Amino acid sequence: MPRRGQVTSPAITGPFPGDACDPLGFPAMWADFETWMAARGYSPATIRTRRHATAQLATWLAERGITRPSGVTRQILERYQRHLFFYRQPDGQPLLLASQAARLIAIRPLFAWAAARRLILSDPAAALELPRPPRRIPRSSLTAAEAEHVLAQPDTTTVLGLRDRAILEVFYATGIRRLELTRLALSDIDHQRCTILIRSGKGDRDRLLPLGERALAWLHKYLADARPVLCRATAVTALFTASDGGPISKFRVGQLTHDYIAAAGKTGSCHLFRHTMATLMLEGGADLRYVQEMLGHASVATTQIYTHVSITALQAVHARTHPGAAQPRPEATRDRDE
Repeated sequence: MPRRGQVTSPAITGPFPGDACDPLGFPAMWADFETWMAARGYSPATIRTRRHATAQLATWLAERGITRPSGVTRQILERYQRHLFFYRQPDGQPLLLASQAARLIAIRPLFAWAAARRLILSDPAAALELPRPPRRIPRSSLTAAEAEHVLAQPDTTTVLGLRDRAILEVFYATGIRRLELTRLALSDIDHQRCTILIRSGKGDRDRLLPLGERALAWLHKYLADARPVLCRATAVTALFTASDGGPISKFRVGQLTHDYIAAAGKTGSCHLFRHTMATLMLEGGADLRYVQEMLGHASVATTQIYTHVSITALQAVHARTHPGAAQPRPEATRDRDE
């Protein structure tokens, strides 16, 4: 029996754990569930996440002699939840509450699906109470002046610097995610309407976003002066390309963005521009639901966290209404020897 804190769940890289010949076992039931998800348009990323989490659970259950979903009860899942709480990663660190919750959320759909089809008597995960991760305010965003300082870091006299400036401008103008940027195609830019189309964003949702005149101008310069040098193959449709002419990777985008932010004396990477865009729009008076659309959040509750970062409006109200805020600052105490 594993002790508390001992790493017992290896990464699942091969076949789904369990007896593949058992029609009511985890491998057979997962195969049917995966087919069901794929037929209904679930994204490959969602399917991979659920498979990995469910395979880890199946491995943990097999160590305890449980090989079928029908043998899983709520009490057993609560024991698994305690296992996740005491689990220690190879570096000795515990899983964050958010990570624990994510693993539990990912295993619930299989049981709900099986219960709905009467493959199991009841859903043991239905009443499982998830951990409550703390709601953290995002890291400090950039001011408008600080953002301009970061944008000025690339050497736009070079083709790579010109490409990097266009990348930073798109991040700043739209707040899109790093992976969304690397997936942009030439056809996703509407030069007449000054918009950018994000295809298959998080949750497999598309959205059409305003790009802004300045970001579009830098894109035009990149497309005219840099991309033809970087990419001579007409078959490549990616908007942003690497120095070898292929699509730029998300890792390279993350590294160059981090380096330019560091060169400007700040810390952060691509998500810093996402935070900055949302915060500056809210401070400029944008309605929260418009910012939600820009960020591609499924729920406005996720976007609301940026209202805690946007402090300008709160400062103005505080200065106008708090009786102590308008008092002059006390002068520094003079040295008594003077």
